[in-house]
Amino acid sequence: MNRRGPRWPRTLRSRLTAALVLLLAVACLAVGVATVVALEGFLKDRLDRQLHDAGGRFAAGLERSTRPGGDGRPDTRGQAEGTLGARLLNGRTTAAAVVSRDGQREPVLTEGDRRALAEVPVDGRPHDLRIRGLGRYRVLAMPGQDGDVLITGLPLHEIEETVHHLEAIEVLVFGAALVITGLVAAFWVRLSLRPLREVVDTATRVAELPLAGGEVAMPAPIPDTDPRTEVGRVGVALNRMLGHVGDALARRQASEQRLRHFAADASHELRTPVASVRGHAELALRHPGPMPSQVRHSLERIQAESQRMSALVDDLLLLARLDAGRPLVHETVDLTRLVLDATSDARAAGPEHHWVLDVPDEPVTVTGDEHRLQQVIANLLTNARVHTPPGTEVTVRLGADATHVELGVSDDGPGVPIAARAHIFGRFTRADPGRSRATGSTGLGLAIVKAVVGAHGGTVALTDRRGCTEFLVRLPR
Repeated sequence: MNRRGPRWPRTLRSRLTAALVLLLAVACLAVGVATVVALEGFLKDRLDRQLHDAGGRFAAGLERSTRPGGDGRPDTRGQAEGTLGARLLNGRTTAAAVVSRDGQREPVLTEGDRRALAEVPVDGRPHDLRIRGLGRYRVLAMPGQDGDVLITGLPLHEIEETVHHLEAIEVLVFGAALVITGLVAAFWVRLSLRPLREVVDTATRVAELPLAGGEVAMPAPIPDTDPRTEVGRVGVALNRMLGHVGDALARRQASEQRLRHFAADASHELRTPVASVRGHAELALRHPGPMPSQVRHSLERIQAESQRMSALVDDLLLLARLDAGRPLVHETVDLTRLVLDATSDARAAGPEHHWVLDVPDEPVTVTGDEHRLQQVIANLLTNARVHTPPGTEVTVRLGADATHVELGVSDDGPGVPIAARAHIFGRFTRADPGRSRATGSTGLGLAIVKAVVGAHGGTVALTDRRGCTEFLVRLPR
């Protein structure tokens, strides 16, 4: 069972504000408790002095009134209203009275009240006592003349009312102080942490930048960085780090530009000599006269390798153009027809595989470059044919919804090695280098797929589960 605890503040601003308010609350609580305790002690001391000054005269009057020949009425002159007097003999209350406005009255004492009166120590010191119907009293017990105990008490309700009144005032004052302090502290902390917020905003913008490739526009440095403060030192360090990152990205971008230009220029310049070598090899193989077998084998190898080099040069030139951001042709492309033609070509090139088509009845169209999209489909089918053993079932699936078109090429072959999955769409990547070179692969097929799909605003992903490897292409409608 998941039990959620209290939700504490998470942000630094909230924690600082909460800490300030909490410290003030603790200080207010300490001041309030100390004030209440001091006031209550002062009032009780004054009440104790009144008890000692009274000297038990009211209780002594109860003692005389209970003697034979007494009039039964104690003297209440000079006694404060509410003064309690009681006489105890052998632990039993024989007389009790309370001073009222009209003189004195006999209180109604319960059995518990009588036991409480009997338990008051006769030590000459005042004690607190609660009497039902009368409230809390401060009482003083003294020995009488006939072996009895005389108790005199003064009510504590005035002290309690004064203390409660002070507590109410403290709650109102301290509560208002906490609210005002919380608002002021929140504003002050927010103002003080504004440079830190600028640091966070700048770091967030940097984290959202596509730093993997291409030209990157670094955000402006953080202004108003005071190195005398902690936040200022963080800002200075971040500005220095942004400068280093910006310089490194600029050098990397320049290096990539030089590499792209070199690849484009080299690919362009190599097309002519490679085509010349290929043409001379084909011309030599067409010679009608007798030719030694070793010479014919060498010419056939020259022709095959020149074809492979020609394909490599074309792929490199295409990637260089895509990297340079060359615009593609934008026209309506019937993907259904491209899938049917590419699958037919793959079935002819790999009859030992089982080719399965899953396309909708209605044509699926997108806006893009037909030649490049055809190359995407052909590369995916070639990849499935080359890297799976004979008898593998390859399924080509095409579907569409209101916003996207999905093209999936899946097979039940051995799958992609785990070590190669992370960089499967990289350039010159081969899951099986030895087999790939034997079959003439350049290692650029999937890289071209990713570059062309990305140029069309789409995505390509690999899903490799046991018994099913699928490359899924998503293109916007």
